[in-house]
Amino acid sequence: PVSHAVPMMSLDNAFSEEELEAWFTRATRLAGAAPVCVGEPKLDGLAISLRYERGRLVRAATRGDGRVGEDVTANVMTIPEIPRTLNTWRGDMLEVRGEVFMTTERFAALNERAAASGQPPFANPRNTAAGSLRQKDARLTADRGLSFLAYQLGVIAPETIWTHHLD
Repeated sequence: PVSHAVPMMSLDNAFSEEELEAWFTRATRLAGAAPVCVGEPKLDGLAISLRYERGRLVRAATRGDGRVGEDVTANVMTIPEIPRTLNTWRGDMLEVRGEVFMTTERFAALNERAAASGQPPFANPRNTAAGSLRQKDARLTADRGLSFLAYQLGVIAPETIWTHHLD
C-alpha cells in the first residue's frame, strides 16, 4: 500500500455545454472568483501518481481509494512515455499525476493476438490497462503497450508556483 500525501480525487466529467457551464458556476462559487481553466479530453484508464525525488522516478502508485493506492512502480517503468529522470527538475520532490491507458488500436491488436492463440478477448481497454498494471510479471505489462498522459501535479518540494499550464 502507498499513502497519498494529497488525496487523489476523482475527476469530474462534462458531456454537454450545459454541464460544463454548471461546473464552472459551482467552481466560481467555491473559489470566490472565476477560475482560469484548461480543458482536456478525459482518458478512460487508471489514475497514477508518479513520485520523482531529485529528478529520478522512485515510485508509482494507483489512485486506489484516493487516500491509499497500490505500488505499481515496476510495471509503470515499462511505459515508454514515462521518463525515468526529469532532466530539468531541480527540486527535492515532484509528484506527477496522470492516466495510464490503452489506445483502441493497441486494444484491437491485443485482442487479435488473443484470438489467434485461442484465448478469450479482453473486455475493454480501461479494464485491460488496469489489469495490465497489476501483473506480477512486468514483461506482461510491457507487452500490452500501455500509454500515459500527465494532467496534474501533486506534492512539490520545494513549493513552486507555475505561471501557466505549460511551464
